[in-house]
Amino acid sequence: MSSFMAGLMTSLEPINILWVIVGGFLGTVVGMLPGLGPATAVAVLIPVTFGMDSTSAIILMAAIYYGAMYGGSRSSILLNTPGDGSAIAATFDGYPMARKGQAGEAMAISAVASFIGGIIAVIGFIFLAEPLANFALKFGPAEYFLLMLLTLSAIVSLSIGRMIKGFIAMFLGLLLSTVGIDTQTGVYRFTMNIPHLSEGIDFLIVIIGIYAIGEVLYNFLTIDQQKKEKKKVGKIWFNKEQWKRSRWPILRSGPLGFIIGVLPGAGGSIASMISYTTEKQISKKPEEFGEGAVEGLAAPESANNAASVGAMIPLLTMGIPGSGTTAVMLGALIMLGIRPGPLLFENQPETVWSLINSMFIGNIALVIINILLVGLLVKILDTPAKVLYPLIVLLAFIGTFTLSYNTFDFYLLLLFGVFGLLLKVLDFPIAPLVLALIVGADMEQNFRKAVLSSDGSLGIFFSSPICIGLIILTILSLTYPLIVKWVKSRKTSGKDQSTEEVS
Repeated sequence: MSSFMAGLMTSLEPINILWVIVGGFLGTVVGMLPGLGPATAVAVLIPVTFGMDSTSAIILMAAIYYGAMYGGSRSSILLNTPGDGSAIAATFDGYPMARKGQAGEAMAISAVASFIGGIIAVIGFIFLAEPLANFALKFGPAEYFLLMLLTLSAIVSLSIGRMIKGFIAMFLGLLLSTVGIDTQTGVYRFTMNIPHLSEGIDFLIVIIGIYAIGEVLYNFLTIDQQKKEKKKVGKIWFNKEQWKRSRWPILRSGPLGFIIGVLPGAGGSIASMISYTTEKQISKKPEEFGEGAVEGLAAPESANNAASVGAMIPLLTMGIPGSGTTAVMLGALIMLGIRPGPLLFENQPETVWSLINSMFIGNIALVIINILLVGLLVKILDTPAKVLYPLIVLLAFIGTFTLSYNTFDFYLLLLFGVFGLLLKVLDFPIAPLVLALIVGADMEQNFRKAVLSSDGSLGIFFSSPICIGLIILTILSLTYPLIVKWVKSRKTSGKDQSTEEVS
């Protein structure tokens, strides 16, 4: 308790409150830019921490991290262009809401959902850090492979009515993830003698190409059919009905995202996708998902922000980064003389508890900042198409160039832009492709490690209660929509039969 109070007093020092606000604002701004996710934001701003007190430095970096998680959904909602992988789910219903003139409501509910998810995760951090860290250690390659398989099956199951297209999109994503050097054998795969492809295709290029360039091309094709009237931006606050629909999905997705965030390598992308699919499957109005369902936006926003806090647990308790961003932070912490690991809570308790308490302050500051920005950001929708679309293309090229500073990525960007247009015209679901690309490489490596560790036996995937639980969940996620459809058709046919008997 004394360490908690000491940390609280440190986090309430004016200079640390200032760093929380500055870090949160910078993270929000960088998170909005396509391609510049939280990892880039933290990496770019590390020099700012040089010469700072180590506690203030870690508070600043954490604020940048969860600030970027808040900001990532802004461009998803307004431009259908996710800031990073964890903001993809915000495009599913956030962008349709913006197109219906509810951009203000969408961004307000997104900020509040992120806030609640963050607060739930911080409370979870305080009470469950140690047991969850021990649970995460039980995940081996087989468990990680099955967790990623569950995520993919869950996202494909969303493609009701076009499941085959969903599977095709998923396999295309897995195929793209194999491009580059095989890290286990050193074999070049599908690189076509192009040296730049030896490192593989960055999933952010695919995301920016398919979503940003593809969206611009699609709008260019249909620009003559678009109405010329001024677009409505709606209110800048959500109504009672929207809150009523969102509150339980937010409260359910916060703990879910937090637990997934604790698993090293899982991250906000998987957390937001699983929360979205879960909410759609238990919703009374699943047909509204993808068309602007407010809970379809609120749930993943709560989950991905909670995941960003959860990812701090393996980082601080075991020195294992739970995401790309925490990997960058690990390097920065070591540089600052902080050694994450089991002894951190004993040797530097004030630093840890200052960070945890600063997260409370940071989430409060960020929800205020993001709500204040709503009125300004929604004006983007009122920008004329001839200004907005070139601006999106410019941001897409800048974001792509910052990934590796290689102009070859521009060709990939354009290629995936055209590819995204084709997918949209042919009505293919895009999410399975993108998610398969994100998790594909790790999924393959974990599968091979698991099989190698068991001398080629597939029994390793049934060897633990966690594995069996994940297999059951995978089967349920694929069959649940079909079962619900079958039950509904039975009820409908039963009613029709009763009506005929009565008549």
